[in-house]
Amino acid sequence: MAELARYKLGRITKDDPDGYHRAACPAVQGKLRCALRPDSLSLSHAHPEVTKAPSEDPPCCCTQQSITVPPHVNVKTAQRQDYLSPEWRHSYGRRSAAERANATVKDPSSTDITRGSVRLMGQSALTIVVACAVVVRNIRIVDAFEARQAENERRQARGLGPRSRKRRRRTLEDLAS
Repeated sequence: MAELARYKLGRITKDDPDGYHRAACPAVQGKLRCALRPDSLSLSHAHPEVTKAPSEDPPCCCTQQSITVPPHVNVKTAQRQDYLSPEWRHSYGRRSAAERANATVKDPSSTDITRGSVRLMGQSALTIVVACAVVVRNIRIVDAFEARQAENERRQARGLGPRSRKRRRRTLEDLAS
């Protein structure tokens, strides 16, 4: 991902009201060396170099200082972090945690705040019930965490490593039988 970021067009402005933004060539931004950008050749040889620059009919980003990028082009590259980079995975993990929290609050085997299970009317009453459900869920998560930590401390005192989670995936043979 770090290598990909070196060759990526760099955003130089924020989105305008219509979603357009300006981007510059990586050679203009000093990320790499390119024969089409003579100023970039003064960079150290530690920077990557474009060895086969298009000599006939180069793209607009090679001939202009910057280009305008419409909102529908490369939606994945318009994100704050590069798609699938470690920073993106960390940020996306927050979404997984939020979705997991919503799923456990709505789980009928534990909290269940789905339609029909709560027989209250009015937004205020329902807000209080949902807040209580979230509190109960958080207490349950903290209790499970503390129990895991205590178990790991007991195992460490005996000279064992932390307990690993059991693999939940099943093989095709398990599913077929």
